[in-house]
Amino acid sequence: MAAKRSDEGRAALAKRSALAIASTLILATPAFATEYPLTIENCGVTVTFDAPPERVVTIKSTATEMLLALGLGDKIVGVGFQDGPVPDEWAPAAPLPVLADRVPSQEVVLEAAPDLVYGGWESSFAADATGTRESLQSLGVATYVAPTACRSQGTPDRLNFDDIFSQILEMGVIFDVEARATELVAEQRAMLDAIKPTSGLTGLWYSSATATPYVGAGLGGPQMTMEALGIANIFADIEDTWASASWEAIVDADPDVIVLVDAAWNSRAQKIELLNSNPATANLNAVQNEHYLTIPFPAAEPGVRSVPALRDLADQLAELDF
Repeated sequence: MAAKRSDEGRAALAKRSALAIASTLILATPAFATEYPLTIENCGVTVTFDAPPERVVTIKSTATEMLLALGLGDKIVGVGFQDGPVPDEWAPAAPLPVLADRVPSQEVVLEAAPDLVYGGWESSFAADATGTRESLQSLGVATYVAPTACRSQGTPDRLNFDDIFSQILEMGVIFDVEARATELVAEQRAMLDAIKPTSGLTGLWYSSATATPYVGAGLGGPQMTMEALGIANIFADIEDTWASASWEAIVDADPDVIVLVDAAWNSRAQKIELLNSNPATANLNAVQNEHYLTIPFPAAEPGVRSVPALRDLADQLAELDF
């Protein structure tokens, strides 16, 4: 088992190194026009684009904000399952058409006549939801799943910021806006490099739930973010992106800081009230000293907001008194 984990670790490291090298080469090379037809492999599905997509339905905020950050808001003909407001810097000039508060049905999606459905969650592409990727493809609609959310190919490798940069660059190629994608990656890489991690702190990423807290585990966005902040994730040993934990385990770990995900259905205030009212957590070091960091739910999922959110969390951390 140890040898297997070692091999997997080397493979993951090699993948991250390759991504970093590829990103560096792309940033150092002038952007060229995309040649179509363009064929890519995305989350186990082969997708071919005969031209840049012109009519896109985005599902989840991560997908919507990716296109807005690339200046492609005019391509969006409908959105679904938006988790919160778009940051001011990327806000569209006019409200985007909302197809559904949650995942839109295939019928509703097809009424928008998209040539691409871009999903932030792979689970959106289900027969009882937007429709399977195969069914949409048979109807002439291309599909794309955020690679950071791909689970059908097994447990993902440990997430790295280069994975997000690679998605930005791939979107640039698909939509023939490589120059803007390259510029955006350069901006975010500089922002990332400017963040100085702290040391000696432990932390909990508290996403949602009450009786059984849903927390950031060792492979996904929370781990990536906390590591960049220099905070040791108390659930880093769980080989998954997210996990259901126990209050007992949290009390035993007694984290120095707690990252609170602020969501409409489970707000920061609600989480703090629970932590204070629960006898098991009221005496936690972080609770007693109000050592909280806050991240809005749309930024808590890996995507184009990950680096700006990291910078904001770093600023919040610098203001805490340890």
